[in-house]
Amino acid sequence: MTVTHPHAPAPAALDDLSVWPASTARGPHGDLTVGGASLAEVAERFGTPAYVLDEAEVRERCRTYRAAFPDAHVLYAAKAFLSRAMVHWVGEEGLGLDVCSAGELELAVTAGFPAERTVLHGNAKSPHDIEAALRLGVGRIVIDSPAEIARLAAAVGPDGHQKVMVRVVPGIAAGGHEKIRTGTDDQKFGLSLTDGSAHHAIARILDQPQLELSGLHCHLGSQITTVKPYVTAVRRMVGLLARIRDSHGVVLPELDLGGGHGIAYRPGEESLDLTALARRMRGELVESCARAGLTVPRLLIEPGRAIAGPAGIALYRVLAVKHTGAKVFVAVDGGMSDNPRPALYGVRYAPRLIGRRSTAAATLTTVVGRHCEAGDVLAADAELPGDVRPGDLLAVPVTGAYHLSMASGYNLVGRPPVVAVAEGRARLLVRRESLDDYRSRDIGL
Repeated sequence: MTVTHPHAPAPAALDDLSVWPASTARGPHGDLTVGGASLAEVAERFGTPAYVLDEAEVRERCRTYRAAFPDAHVLYAAKAFLSRAMVHWVGEEGLGLDVCSAGELELAVTAGFPAERTVLHGNAKSPHDIEAALRLGVGRIVIDSPAEIARLAAAVGPDGHQKVMVRVVPGIAAGGHEKIRTGTDDQKFGLSLTDGSAHHAIARILDQPQLELSGLHCHLGSQITTVKPYVTAVRRMVGLLARIRDSHGVVLPELDLGGGHGIAYRPGEESLDLTALARRMRGELVESCARAGLTVPRLLIEPGRAIAGPAGIALYRVLAVKHTGAKVFVAVDGGMSDNPRPALYGVRYAPRLIGRRSTAAATLTTVVGRHCEAGDVLAADAELPGDVRPGDLLAVPVTGAYHLSMASGYNLVGRPPVVAVAEGRARLLVRRESLDDYRSRDIGL
């Protein structure tokens, strides 16, 4: 027997497309089109599970950032999602890149992206990361710990030169979950403002002639939906810039305030007001610098999720529907191997039935994956038509960020492909991982 949500919305309420890409339109037989391409046809052509990425949505979000922060250097955070096509899109829209490994950096550079427009992060940079950054000519390296200072100076050599920034922990708690809050002293990133370790590291860097300290960096966390933490961060970072000037006679020209800009994953959820963020951050920066008698530094920001996330849709095929007591489980052909975020920090999504029209009442369901974990849940408390059945297609919006980049090889099911849609066409960007890929890596007997 189907268990119906006691407060189930009318079918029209399940038709809310507010968190979908702007190009999304209703097609025949309950289908949706994104970028002019039928999602049902994409699923048929490329199989499921699959990630779909709306190129126009990515580009428009890049332009929105450029317009909101005309005087800033906007860097796309590659960790959210990176492919050669993504490198070209953000580069053509005038953004730089924030990378966290030699792998991300080398993929970008071999795709034609200028290394000097990149910033390298990481709390534990390997020798390979540093070697690649210096060999390719990365624009800036963000120093995250005291040990990196001597290591980087030695790698640069006495006759070399490298611009660096210092990642400062400003002591601000912000972010959608404790596991993605990075602005406080109780986590692994950066150098503390409160205990003086940031200032000590800065003094050491200034004593290294081959390292040019170009500015300060901080990143508060991820999925932040209010402006106030960023305003507070500006004030504290300008205070440190003033202390550096007073102690060392150096005026640093750059201030990187990271990213973490929150987006809505389900209709009705909050997202960060980008216009308000830009206005208030800029206002606080100008006012704080005026009070301190400082020249206003150039601002850098690093959006990732806010650019890629809303441009993505995940497609799944229903494999089984199981009624267990009062719960309805809808099992699909993907799971935590292609989206670990619900298991890691409780992210909630709003899947939708596509490919056929249903007039059945909404049912509260739990959409689960195919993996050998009870925590393999893709969408808890999801409202789907009560007649959902094996063979149906589900589409999950806002899945462009931290999906493929965090995907795993669990159960050897293979990571999904990435399909770009634009102007009515669908094309493959990243192919599906196959058993042959696993076999080719397994060389021992």
